[in-house]
Amino acid sequence: MRRSGDDDETKRIVMDLGVLLKCGQCKFIVQCYGYLIKDAEVLICMELMATCFDKLLKRTKEKVPEEIIGKIAVATVKALSYVKDNHDIIHRDVKPSNILINERGDVKLCDFGIAGRLVESQAKSRQAGCAAYMAPERIDPPDPQKPLYDIRADVWSLGITLVEMALGRFPYQNCKTDFEVLSRIVQDPPPSLPSDGEFSAEFCDFIVVCLSKDYKKRPKYKKLLEHAFIKKYDATDVDVAAWYASVTNRNSTQPAATSVAANTPPTPATSGKTPSSQTSSMDTAASSSLSSHSDTRNVDDSSLDSSPFQQQNRNELETNLQQLCL
Repeated sequence: MRRSGDDDETKRIVMDLGVLLKCGQCKFIVQCYGYLIKDAEVLICMELMATCFDKLLKRTKEKVPEEIIGKIAVATVKALSYVKDNHDIIHRDVKPSNILINERGDVKLCDFGIAGRLVESQAKSRQAGCAAYMAPERIDPPDPQKPLYDIRADVWSLGITLVEMALGRFPYQNCKTDFEVLSRIVQDPPPSLPSDGEFSAEFCDFIVVCLSKDYKKRPKYKKLLEHAFIKKYDATDVDVAAWYASVTNRNSTQPAATSVAANTPPTPATSGKTPSSQTSSMDTAASSSLSSHSDTRNVDDSSLDSSPFQQQNRNELETNLQQLCL
């Protein structure tokens, strides 16, 4: 990607790279194998993924089965828990376009470009993230003088994401402006799954606890990992690869979604949420914030040994990343 000189873009790149290079041991986070900083550009070598769930939902126009959502929930909660426990980081932008899948059926979290560092387990910035998936306490904080929030804001975003996958549509419909979406998040009852037997009691309860409007009643990751829904699908073998192959084969005649930048503002008049990250003709996606800026180099992780990059001295990595800010 070419270095634009834009300070906000540089901060996103530095944050995303910094997090990814520290998370090589987590199989639920998209891998960064290394990077090369040149005078006018930054070359980044990322793990190859097939697509994101935002594009998959738009292309197939099908609901995601509960057993697949179970595996998505397990992977995402474990990824979020890993960055919190090991690096005191909150993602702040959990949504379908930042959850990727590959042809082996692996589900991974990406795009830490607007992640924030927690101070005493709390974050401060209210602007970071996509409004459509933002938790109520981030929009209308209980104490406006201290607009603090914690990882439970990402738990809300995960709940909205899973409801969207289960229903095949964004839960806040017919919103024409961002303000309408934000107003409904604050004023409306939280979205829920229909109680007609289509979904298990464990899944319905998981959504209820994730979408508690009182953030103090919303569980953190340790408690979420003990929820019956997560424990069930953590222990259950599900052929995610076969499901992905079947849905893509059924919809293979449809054209791939148009490539758009990950940071394009939301369009609530049609979907109420942000378009997904840039992809190639085979709908490949690496880390959204990186691939969207231009020509990030993606490679198949089976053909590249990542150990030389992961064994670099941390001080050297930090020094190299600082060059991006020069």
